[in-house]
Amino acid sequence: MNVQIKQDYHLNNDYTDSFSSDILKGLSAHPKKLSSKYFYDKTGDRLFQQIMAMPEYYLTDCELDIFQNKTEELAKAISHINESFDLIELGAGDAMKSSYLLKNLVDKGTDFTYMPIDISGNILSVLQENLNKKLPELKIVPLEGEYFDMLDKATALSKRKKVVLFLGGNIGNMENEEARHFCSEVKRKLNPGDLFLVGFDLKKNPKTILAAYNDPAGITASFNLNLLTRINRELNADFKLENFQHYQNYDPISGACRSFLVSLCDQEVHVGSRLFHFKRDEWIDMEISQKFSEQDIKKLAVDAGFHILVEIRDAKSWFVDSVWMV
Repeated sequence: MNVQIKQDYHLNNDYTDSFSSDILKGLSAHPKKLSSKYFYDKTGDRLFQQIMAMPEYYLTDCELDIFQNKTEELAKAISHINESFDLIELGAGDAMKSSYLLKNLVDKGTDFTYMPIDISGNILSVLQENLNKKLPELKIVPLEGEYFDMLDKATALSKRKKVVLFLGGNIGNMENEEARHFCSEVKRKLNPGDLFLVGFDLKKNPKTILAAYNDPAGITASFNLNLLTRINRELNADFKLENFQHYQNYDPISGACRSFLVSLCDQEVHVGSRLFHFKRDEWIDMEISQKFSEQDIKKLAVDAGFHILVEIRDAKSWFVDSVWMV
């Protein structure tokens, strides 16, 4: 049974209210900060697809290597469930990587339902259309919204065992304490024996990491600046994009790769009826992409109450998909 939950998130009042309040709160903070989860409107989706296709952006190829060439290891790890289950993917995007695992499970006649969760209704529509063509027998229930709201919905829809995927190194888009809280919350919503598969970008040569987020074509810069365009469009703001410059850095000690938008002049910006002042060289904190050591991953799993079942690396050992059990 194919079920599609489709809505335009631009027209969803709850989502619009959340977007507005989060933006106003972030621009009122010191330093100013915007949430990277709002990067993904229709233009943001397209730009991120371009980022993933860049030769410098190694993350996609590394995790794709795991899902393409070590699919059987992934399927074997999931087989610990040993009964019918729901495969829930947080931030599914276009399911490019997970589709290899989905095909493997479908070909084996595995009894499961795929529940992709994403904040972007646009990308979920693309995902469903593609999977309907490639895997027409796949049972799929797309869920549009915030991770935990939709995880609650997924657990309410079905009492079967759960396998939760969180791929792409997305765990790195959180500060360390936020990541610990996130993993603890996922664990709290699961039952003993359920699995949590998390993708981690590992610490490596700093130049390799920085190049992935500071591409010469400027696609990452456009991706960041597009959030200002979205705020202009949806919140009646008047950001002048030419007055901001993208800046990226990486600290190999902490493993934090951070992106900022820097104000090139003293300026004022209206967001609806609110007025915000920017000094020259003042920055907006846009995104963190945290990199991890083996010890970082082990500590995160233990702190959240999980047991590491197996870890599967790409051929370069640049990325790892770590399978945790409750």
